[in-house]
Amino acid sequence: MNSNSNAVSATISLDARPPGPIGQISLLIDGMSCASCVSRVEKALAKVDGVVSAQVNLATETATVGIAGMAATTEALLAAVAKAGYAARVPVANAHAAQRPTEPSWPLVAAALLSLPLMLPMFAALFGEHWMLAGALQFALATPVQFVLGARFYQGAWKALRAGAGNMDLLVALGTSAAYGLSVYEWLNQGGGHMPHLYFEACAVVITLVLLGKWLETRAKRQTTDAMRSLGALQPQTARVRRDGAQCSVPIADVRAGDVVLVRPGERMPVDGLVLEGASHVDESLITGESLAVTRQAGERVTAGSVNGEGLLAVTTTAVGAESTLARIVRMVESAQAEKAPIQRLVDQLSAVFVPVVVGIALLTWLGWGLMAGEWQQGLLNAVAVLVIACPCALGLATPTAIMVGTGVAARHGILIKDAQALELAHAITVVAFDKTGTLTAGQPTLVAADAVNADRTALLAACAAIQAGSEHPLARAVLQAVAAQRVIASPSRDVRAVPGRGMAAIVNERALHLGSSRYMQELNVDCTAWAEQARRYQAAGRSVSWLADMTEQPCLLGLLAFGDTVKPDARDAIASLHALGIATVLVSGDNRGSATAVAEAVGIQRVEAEVLPQDKAAIVARLRREGAVVAMVGDGINDAPALAAADVGIAMSTGTDVAMQAAGITLMRGRPALVADAIAISRRTVAKIRQGLFWAFAYNVVGIPLAAFGLLNPVVAGAMMALSSVSVVGNALLLRRWKGSVR
Repeated sequence: MNSNSNAVSATISLDARPPGPIGQISLLIDGMSCASCVSRVEKALAKVDGVVSAQVNLATETATVGIAGMAATTEALLAAVAKAGYAARVPVANAHAAQRPTEPSWPLVAAALLSLPLMLPMFAALFGEHWMLAGALQFALATPVQFVLGARFYQGAWKALRAGAGNMDLLVALGTSAAYGLSVYEWLNQGGGHMPHLYFEACAVVITLVLLGKWLETRAKRQTTDAMRSLGALQPQTARVRRDGAQCSVPIADVRAGDVVLVRPGERMPVDGLVLEGASHVDESLITGESLAVTRQAGERVTAGSVNGEGLLAVTTTAVGAESTLARIVRMVESAQAEKAPIQRLVDQLSAVFVPVVVGIALLTWLGWGLMAGEWQQGLLNAVAVLVIACPCALGLATPTAIMVGTGVAARHGILIKDAQALELAHAITVVAFDKTGTLTAGQPTLVAADAVNADRTALLAACAAIQAGSEHPLARAVLQAVAAQRVIASPSRDVRAVPGRGMAAIVNERALHLGSSRYMQELNVDCTAWAEQARRYQAAGRSVSWLADMTEQPCLLGLLAFGDTVKPDARDAIASLHALGIATVLVSGDNRGSATAVAEAVGIQRVEAEVLPQDKAAIVARLRREGAVVAMVGDGINDAPALAAADVGIAMSTGTDVAMQAAGITLMRGRPALVADAIAISRRTVAKIRQGLFWAFAYNVVGIPLAAFGLLNPVVAGAMMALSSVSVVGNALLLRRWKGSVR
C-alpha cells in the first residue's frame, strides 16, 4: 500500500539501483567522430581486466564502464582508450552545468575564406563566365586547408589505422587526399601551356563543409543537454545558515544535515529539508512538473531547487549536495541518457563494418571506371565522392540524441525515465494494469464504520488500534486517526506482526487477535456469515472492509471496519486518454471485489482483478504478457514491486514507496495517473524520432553512395550532403523539445 509521503519527499530514493558488487566509472571521451569510433572505444574498454560492461554514447561523448575487479582502475581504462587512439578524462564531480568546449569557429572561418576564391569559377560558370585561377594560386589556397585546417582528419585517420579500424576521419582524409594529389599531379605535369582541370576546390570545399557540419553538429548536441543543464543549475551555490544564534552565508558544500537554513522570499531552496519555522507557497515546477505552487508549512518537506514564494522559511537540512533529490534526479536521467536502447546495438554492429565496406566500394568505383571505360581520372573523382558522402556519424547520432532530448523533456514534465530500454518499450504498450489504492485513489482512506458484534464499538476500536499502533499502512493510519479523534485509549499489545497480503496479528489483553481481509478470515476459518450482508453493502458502496477476529481458543468474529477512499480527480480522464491511444486498461487490486469494481466503474476501467495477493499481481502481469500484450504496471506500494518488475515497463508513483520506484523503469514525480498517458506519448514521439533519424541516415548512404559511384554527384555536392546528414539527424531530434504534455 501507499506510504502516503508527499511527491517530492518520496523521490529522495530515486537513485534506485539494487546494490551489488559491480561498480561504475564514467569517462569523457575526446576524438570520436562516428559510430565506428564508439564500437572501437567499447571494445578497448571491454578488454580491460575487471570490466563487465562498457557503453559509449556518441552524442554525449561519454563512456559508462561497469567494473567488478580491482584491475579495472581509472588509470587502466584511460590507458586503454589512449591505446585505441582517443583521449579520455574523468568528469568533474557535480559539474552538471559544465560543458565541453564549443567547437571553435576560427578553423571553419579560415577554411571558408580560403575556399571561397576556389569556388568563384564554379559560380561564374552558372552565368556563362569562364574564370580560372592560376594553378599556383589554387595550390596556395588549398594546401593550408588540406593540411593545416584539415589536420584533424589525418590525425583521426592515423589513430584509427593504428588501432586496425576505420572511421569518418579516414574516409574524409582518403577522399580529399586523392582529389588534392590528383590536382597536384595534373598541375605539375601540364604541358603546352594548356591549363588542365584541377580539383583543388573539391578537396578544400569538402573539408570546409565537413568542418561546418561538425560545428553545427556540436552546437546542436549542446542543445540536447539543455534539460540537464537547467536541472543542474537549479541548486544555489551558497546557503544562509543559522549557527550559534547568528546568520552566515556558507558554500553549499559546507552545509551539513541538521543545519538550519534560512530561505528568503523569491530564493531557491539550497537543500532538501523540513520546514522548521514559517509558511509559504513553493514553486516546484522545474522538479516535479507541477505548474501550481504548493503550500509548505512547519513539518512539511521542501526540495533543493524549488523556489520560495512570499514567506521567510527556516528549514532543517535533511539532505544536501549529491544526496539531494535534485542531484538524484539528474543522476537518474543522465544514467538513462548514457544507456543504449536495444535498437542501437544493431546500429553499432552495422557501423563496425561500415567504413571497410565504403572503402571497398570506392576502390571498385575507381577500378570500374578505369578498366571498363578507361576513365581513370573520372573514376578517381567518383571514388572520392563515394568516400566523402558516406556518413557513419549520422548512424551513430540518430538514437542517442533522440533519447537525450526525450528523457530531458520528460524530466521537465515530471516523468523520470530510468533506462533507455523502458523508453523504447513504452511506445509499444498495449495494456496498462493499475493498482488501486494510492494510484487511482488518493491513498488516504478514512474510517467510515466500525461495527462490533457485541455492540461495544469503543472496545473494538481500542483493540484494532492496539494491533496497528506501529504500522504505516494507510488503513492503520485511518484507524489511529479515528481513535485519536474519539479519544479512545488503545489497549496494550505485544508480539505484533504483519501477515503479508492479508492483515496483522497481535496479543492484546492476552488474546490472540487477527485483523485483516475476507480472504484472511476464510484461511483462519472465522465464520463471518452473520455480517456478510452488511459487508456486501459496504463493498457495493466502494468501501474496503477489514475484519477483527479472536483466535485465542476458537475462531470468533469480533467485528468489522469499513474504510472509504476518494478517487483522484484526474483518474477518469487518465483512463480515457489511454483508451484514446488504443491502450486497454486493467485494475489489479488486493482489495475486495466490491470496492475494486466501484473504483473501476468510477474511472472507466472494465476489467477488474480483485482480492489479489502481491505475488499474484506479478502472475497476472505475466499472464497478460503470455496473451501477447505489451504490459505496463502502474503502482506505488511494496506489494506492487513484484508486478512492476514483471511488467514490460514498470511505472511507479513517486508518492509511494522507495521499493516500488526501485522496481520501476519510469517514475512519475507527481501522483497523477494522467502522467501515464504522457509517459507513453513521449516514448512514442522519441521512438518515432529514432526511426526517422535512422531512416535518413541510411537513406543518405543508400541513395548517395550509388549516385556518387556512377558519377552523378561531384565531391563538393557529396561533401555538402555528408555534412547535412548529421546536422539534419540531430536537428530532427531537437524537435522533441516542442512536445507538451497533457498535464499542467
